[in-house]
Amino acid sequence: MYIDNSRLKKQISIWLASMFWIISLMIVVGGLTRLTDSGLSITQWELFSGFLPPLSNDSWVNYFNLYKEIPEFKLQNYSMTLNEFKVIFWWEWIHRFLGRLIGITFLVPLLFFTVKLGFKKLTNFYFIFFLICFQGFIGWYMVSSGLVDRVDVSHFRLSLHLVMAFLILSLILWGFLNLTINYNINNNFIFYIVFIFLILIFFQITIGAFVSGMDAGKIYNSWPLMGSTYFPNDNDFLNIFNFSAFSEPSLVQFIHRNLAYLICIFYLIILFKVYKKKFVNLYFATNLVGLMLVVQVLLGIFTLLYGAQIILASMHQISSIFLVSSTVYFLYLNTN
Repeated sequence: MYIDNSRLKKQISIWLASMFWIISLMIVVGGLTRLTDSGLSITQWELFSGFLPPLSNDSWVNYFNLYKEIPEFKLQNYSMTLNEFKVIFWWEWIHRFLGRLIGITFLVPLLFFTVKLGFKKLTNFYFIFFLICFQGFIGWYMVSSGLVDRVDVSHFRLSLHLVMAFLILSLILWGFLNLTINYNINNNFIFYIVFIFLILIFFQITIGAFVSGMDAGKIYNSWPLMGSTYFPNDNDFLNIFNFSAFSEPSLVQFIHRNLAYLICIFYLIILFKVYKKKFVNLYFATNLVGLMLVVQVLLGIFTLLYGAQIILASMHQISSIFLVSSTVYFLYLNTN
């Protein structure tokens, strides 16, 4: 996107950078909401009415009574007190508040810049805004899956919600890079191989959401073996070729582990190609992705070994933000 006005260009860059960090915070809070089992504490959509938290005891009691009607309370948290409910409520409320904040802080500047530049130059950002709105719907679609017949949300819907968040984050970062970086390497071979690498990372995020949604990180807390074997001995190897494997905690953990190995191998191929061809301008980006990958893998191993302890699991998710972002940056450097 070419913008003549340097002042407007700087303002849009600041806006996109701010949105990047707010959405990153949203992803972190969303992860903590899941890790603290707080995601079902607000059982209604409340697009506008829930903008403010409960301001009276009667309001708190009303929210708690609504929570008492769902299976999570009846089957799992039946002894929960109002004060304990408030803890999980705040995580979900903050998550939803950030969602509303993202919508407002994206739309208002977008309208302002549209007046200044016209609609055509900002069509990509209107598409991102559509995804942000759609993400809100997906969030409720996810929550609704845990309100009737189960004590948690569907891990498939959880993964869709998470992947959409990373997609929005990546598109915003791409827009920021488009405004702030004035050179490209224009290497089609590296572009396609890094693009495949990024797709693998997104697939890994999807499987990671399955692991989180089914608490699959709390079993087989050993590495590199799963217990005493490489393949989990509570399942049959042929089952991994069935779609039902994505609903088997041990198989999902196995896939998550081995996909990480594949991603590391793929990165080594990229590293070899970049240095063999002496693409000096790509050295920094290549090394940055490698560093983020090492951090991500190490945090993943420690998260597993310590039974998905909340702090480690959250750090593992935070590092995935940096891994995706550094890969998007690497990819952008190789665009035409």
